[in-house]
Amino acid sequence: MNRGKLVFAQLMQHLPLTTFRRCVTRYRGAFKVKSFSCLDQFLCMAFAQLTFRESLRDIEVCLRAQSSKLYHLGIRSTVARNTLANANAVRDWRIYADFAQSLIGIARPLYEQESFGVDLQETVYALDTTTIDLCLSVFPWAVFRTAKAAIKLHTLLDLRGNIPTFIHISDSKVHDVNVLKKRLQLSASLFEILQILSLTMFEKIPLDQLLTQTISEQTRPVSDNQLILFAQRWDTTATRF
Repeated sequence: MNRGKLVFAQLMQHLPLTTFRRCVTRYRGAFKVKSFSCLDQFLCMAFAQLTFRESLRDIEVCLRAQSSKLYHLGIRSTVARNTLANANAVRDWRIYADFAQSLIGIARPLYEQESFGVDLQETVYALDTTTIDLCLSVFPWAVFRTAKAAIKLHTLLDLRGNIPTFIHISDSKVHDVNVLKKRLQLSASLFEILQILSLTMFEKIPLDQLLTQTISEQTRPVSDNQLILFAQRWDTTATRF
């Protein structure tokens, strides 16, 4: 069914886009937007996370190099660094926070029977503090050191269940892949799945086939013949010296 569809598009099929559109409507995300919709923005950032892009320019260059495939990724607008930067600056962050919470709601029941390593009878929270570097000339109010600006991000985690609830900041990429992992009954770790996806976004192969085949190949033992051949080559090389 998914033959001919890019891996990225198949992955996005697991997202409840009806819920996403409700979030956009709730916070008037489409108000005065003529192009580069909230969905375009979300897909660009999801692509950036899944392929480990390091900057807006990196996102722009990568996607423009594949401009003929953007429509098939689900992106309906031209991707430009300034457009993406403006969208990230002015769009209501609650659109994406609410959507991430909905993904958490989907993922958590799928993992409720899995052990967290310890039994937690009551609600348990962990407080994480992360320093985010900022440009001092742009954020003069966020003085951190003499020539540096930064802010502290306080994130509250609900540790009940295998999928923690990020109360303030949520990574929708992780929760979408967690859902995918369960739906396809994959035994690989989340890290392994993300690494495979990061290199295959523009491939046209069914997701289940891609992930199950790649993971099984990774765990396949090396044959004795390969080891013998390697040993013979080593012996032949060694005799030359």
